[in-house]
Amino acid sequence: MANFDSKHIKNVVLVGHTGSGKTTLIESMLFEAGLLSRRGSVTDKNTVADYTDIEHEKGKTFFSKLVNTKWKDYKINVLDTPGYDDFVGEIIGAMRVADCGIMVLNSAMGVEVGTDIIWEYTDQYKFPMLLAVNHLDNEKSDFDRTVAEAKSHFGNNVVIVQYPVNQGEQFDDIIDVLNMVLYHYPKEGGKPQKLPIPDSEKEKANRLHQELIETIAGNDETLMELYFDKGELDEDEMKLGLHHSLIKHEIFPVFCVSAKNNMGCGRIMSFIDNVCPFAFEMPKQKTVDGKEIECSEKEATAVFVYKTLSEPHIGDLSFFKVLSGVIKVGDELTNETTGQVEKINQLYEVEGNKRTPVNELVAGDIGATLKLKNTHTNNTLHEKGKHIEVVPIEFPTPTLTVAVEGTKKGEEEKLSIALHQLVEEDPTIKVEVSPELKQTLIHCHGDLHLTVIKWKLENAYKLSVDFKTPKIAYRETIRKSAETIYRHKKQSGGAGQFAEVAMKIEPWYDGMEEPTGYNIRGKEEIDLPWGGKLLYYNCIVGGAIDTRFHPSILKGIMEKMHEGPLTGSFVRDVRVILFDGKMHSVDSNDLAFKTAGMMAFKENFHNADPQLLEPFYHIEIHAPEELTGAIMSSIQTHRAVVEGMDAEGQFSIIKAHIPYAEMHQFGSDLRSLTQGRARFKMQFDHYEPVPFDLQKIVISECKQQEELV
Repeated sequence: MANFDSKHIKNVVLVGHTGSGKTTLIESMLFEAGLLSRRGSVTDKNTVADYTDIEHEKGKTFFSKLVNTKWKDYKINVLDTPGYDDFVGEIIGAMRVADCGIMVLNSAMGVEVGTDIIWEYTDQYKFPMLLAVNHLDNEKSDFDRTVAEAKSHFGNNVVIVQYPVNQGEQFDDIIDVLNMVLYHYPKEGGKPQKLPIPDSEKEKANRLHQELIETIAGNDETLMELYFDKGELDEDEMKLGLHHSLIKHEIFPVFCVSAKNNMGCGRIMSFIDNVCPFAFEMPKQKTVDGKEIECSEKEATAVFVYKTLSEPHIGDLSFFKVLSGVIKVGDELTNETTGQVEKINQLYEVEGNKRTPVNELVAGDIGATLKLKNTHTNNTLHEKGKHIEVVPIEFPTPTLTVAVEGTKKGEEEKLSIALHQLVEEDPTIKVEVSPELKQTLIHCHGDLHLTVIKWKLENAYKLSVDFKTPKIAYRETIRKSAETIYRHKKQSGGAGQFAEVAMKIEPWYDGMEEPTGYNIRGKEEIDLPWGGKLLYYNCIVGGAIDTRFHPSILKGIMEKMHEGPLTGSFVRDVRVILFDGKMHSVDSNDLAFKTAGMMAFKENFHNADPQLLEPFYHIEIHAPEELTGAIMSSIQTHRAVVEGMDAEGQFSIIKAHIPYAEMHQFGSDLRSLTQGRARFKMQFDHYEPVPFDLQKIVISECKQQEELV
């Protein structure tokens, strides 16, 4: 039997800007729960949550971690997350399986960049959220400013449950206005004394107590009636109101902590214990066909894999949440995505890098298993004979692309395997082998994300790699018509080669009238895989070229369209008219006419005012209103065309089109300009002509590259 049933399991995720103290807070929470006999620190590189080599090296959290502990009669699963938007996949993956969140705020810094960005996800998911104001022991701590900023950014339902009496280096007192008591902490932190609220603080405490009651009652009709009848709510009624309002994402209670000094951490644990919601109380998880999953041990077993981690010498570790039923060692579950059956040979409770084997886990719990052969992040496993597939996590589109190359010959396969494993662990990374660009591309979420990828390749996989600016997927076309007669003649003993074609090419556009002055005997309209069209007209009369050679002529044209005359890029939107030619009864063959068709097309192309086209992307930039002007000026230096602007709460949304050639530098420039307070998403939109001066530069650079090769 599992040690805890579904009614005694809580799942909490810690989120917040980097440096807010999430990892340290977890350390104090585990110490308070008795799991640790001594608290570690980020500086000493011995915390439970940050255990990877790169996190020790950089002193920052880069990956979400699962830690479980016991508090009174409850099992509490705590998920730590990074504070950088570059690792958004780790954040939203952890939020997807948690049932409540703690937003950790640095009282010396207020509401920071990462806080604003993460809050948007809490709003999107309607996620229960507490606010923990940390670093109250810092000499620059400003609790009132931090709360005011939180109200400004997150709404007036941010409500104080606790406030500090003496913030700063001397901090050791917290007044709790829910149960109207003062907590006085010893110098070393830990268990506080419960003392009466001093006279000097009674007026403020009573006022905040009344505000808390009114906020709670204002979100619950039943409690509002009680409040009107009694003029008061007791502590149990207030806790019940907070419980219901948290589930509905209506109230965000504020707590005080000094995670470093272990002050206030136990109080948060108690609040999680008796106020925060269980998994079965939250809105039900939905399947892709719209059905709801009942979080109950009595239902059919279904688990959702939210994270995959590759462990050296062990294999892939799959982290999951039990959505319904009970998962047991020995179970055989079906992967709804692949149809494959997976046998569960091991089950683990997780405490950072420590895994404790268990025999079963129940609905609402979070755990891990090893060596699932055909199961990946976002997959659902369920009992045989059922059809359950949970709506997958939607990961944001990457915003940075680089080309990756191994620096040592013979390591291509090793690099390919390593990249595949990186994607397995982090679905926000996309790897693309581009035949068009002849490059392997990594799509990720920023410079820091890329730094971690490079570190893993070099340290975990022992590869030496270079990151380079990716080539641009240009397109080539023409702006006027041209015609030529091209003769291919080759004689070198034995059978020769002879083919002559008379060809006209012209720009094609939608709705274009059929060519006039020619006897059209055949037409092929080809939708090109890379966009645009090729229209090929056979206007040969009198049998000047035998019909059996036309496929070869078209093949030669298509080969040159695969590798355009200007930069080697794909050619699009061209109309070809074959109107005359000659052949030889002995020396004409398919190869001769393929070559003639290719060379005639190339010669014509250069004479038809060739035009290089570049990809344009639609971008949406989310930024604080006060930064809008600076961003608008900046993006115009990147040849962007601003389309419009919308407002969304504290943010402006700038919509624009920008050349992809500018995107590699754009993300870094935007982050530098806004100190990371803006973010953007991008999507391919269309192609536009490259400016004439820039076209000359691009063509010249391509020729230089060809000469080097």
